[in-house]
Amino acid sequence: MATFVLVPGAWLGAWAWEATAQALRERGHVALPMTLTGLGERSGLATPEVGLDTHIDDITAFVVERDLHEVTLVAHSYAAVPVTGAAGRLGPRLERLVYVDSAPFAEGTCLLDVMSDDVVDQLHQQVAEHGDGWRLPLPPFGLLSAFSTLEGLDEDQLDLMRNRATPQPFRTFAQRLTRPDDLGPDVDHVVVACHDAKALLDAGVPTLAFLNQPPWRRFHLSTGHWPMLSTPVELATTLDAVASSGGSGR
Repeated sequence: MATFVLVPGAWLGAWAWEATAQALRERGHVALPMTLTGLGERSGLATPEVGLDTHIDDITAFVVERDLHEVTLVAHSYAAVPVTGAAGRLGPRLERLVYVDSAPFAEGTCLLDVMSDDVVDQLHQQVAEHGDGWRLPLPPFGLLSAFSTLEGLDEDQLDLMRNRATPQPFRTFAQRLTRPDDLGPDVDHVVVACHDAKALLDAGVPTLAFLNQPPWRRFHLSTGHWPMLSTPVELATTLDAVASSGGSGR
């Protein structure tokens, strides 16, 4: 049995993990989806000051205040940035770090750094025109698909995203990661690569080459960037395999 803390990506709340969390519980695990400040049911806490550091504090507090141990911390998409910042703070509480279609961020980087200049300009335009200068509403799917594949999402799932997504405080995308604390030597390192991450890893992108080497283990899911919506049970099955396997997931 593992204890999963499931951290959603941009615009999402704990709701996005519901089906995956239920499938994990049916397999005997503890599954705890969380919502970051300013999003989902916590959207009332959104302010221009909510940034990356706020979300790092959220994740740390979620684990520490519940006195969780042997935690498998799962980051989807944007959550890779605050999870990278929070992981080292958890010390011996952290057993495993899992990046779902994402990767750890380096000191001094932010989410906007991994997007093209054209996409960044369009996001700034969205913030200025539709987000009061500080919030980023869920972009139109045409723009969203420019940096994250929508494959596997049917019309109902797209409607769910459109209706339940909440604007992302834009400072969380723009604030740069300060030097994260070092991880303990025994932390298990895992990437669950959907189509987006798999394409980059297989292409040999130099900045991601470390993910193809120990101590990292790779698992694959044949779907787009939102597996907790497109293939929630398959994602749970993969996370179950991650927790029970000591070998390579390739």
